[in-house]
Amino acid sequence: MSGADSLPTDLDRVRESLIAWYESDHREFPWRRTDDPYAILVSEVMSQQTQLGRVEEAWEEFLERWPDPETLAAADRSEVVGFWTDHRLGYNNRAKYLHEAARQVGEEFGGEFPTEPEELQKLQGVGPYTANAVASFAFNNGEAVVDTNVKRVLYRAFDVPDDDSAFEETAGNLMPVGESRVWNNAIMELGGVACQKTPRCEEAGCPFREWCSAYATGDFTAPDVPTQPTFEGSRRQKRGRAIRVLKEYEELSLDELGPRVRVDYGGEDGEQWLRGLLGDLESDGLVEVEGDQVRLRR
Repeated sequence: MSGADSLPTDLDRVRESLIAWYESDHREFPWRRTDDPYAILVSEVMSQQTQLGRVEEAWEEFLERWPDPETLAAADRSEVVGFWTDHRLGYNNRAKYLHEAARQVGEEFGGEFPTEPEELQKLQGVGPYTANAVASFAFNNGEAVVDTNVKRVLYRAFDVPDDDSAFEETAGNLMPVGESRVWNNAIMELGGVACQKTPRCEEAGCPFREWCSAYATGDFTAPDVPTQPTFEGSRRQKRGRAIRVLKEYEELSLDELGPRVRVDYGGEDGEQWLRGLLGDLESDGLVEVEGDQVRLRR
């Protein structure tokens, strides 16, 4: 079954029902109240591995500190990475990429944010999904967004097979032309508050119940959803801790840094392990290692 074949024939009603549902009541995230591409990019990067409730506070603090690309580009990278670590916003290289993207906006785009998805992908760390999201929410000229929530909606409501190309085709056919901002917000909201892993069709007043195959049959299976690795005790946590320690002490020997990164430092989790961890951070341009001395890269 193709993406076109799986959709109802009365597409205008399907579209109108979802937009009306979204506009009548939805979660009020602050990035939904702006069309500033920089602010939206920051929200998209932060949201990639972080609960939205925690992102909201971090996003507001980040923009208060670095309100535009020029300010962010002029900031010390270690400060940006430190902020990222302190707010547990996922991999630190995302902070590095965001810092570099801000520099690109100033130096390669004359201070003006690119508006097209293809141009946005030229920014460091911005892939097709993020580029399309920024184009949609800042400039209203994106394609249909397809994330895990959207896939769940399409799979359940319209029997779209668990295939990326089918999801993309269906999402593109379903989205009304020229309304990527409201539509992408609406369908992601539907997946986030109504069509969750455990569906809340009645409680959330799902507007797709009239057409939804899962609602009609009671079969609410959905594609597998990857789970995020546990943060506590993870390598990602140790990377962030190393950055925090070096931010405080500026330069340390391996013997000084190791016990500050992990309390069980030594043996198999000793110098060899630490050098591997620091090698990753060095590759990301975040630290410098000379002999047994380590410092943040400025």
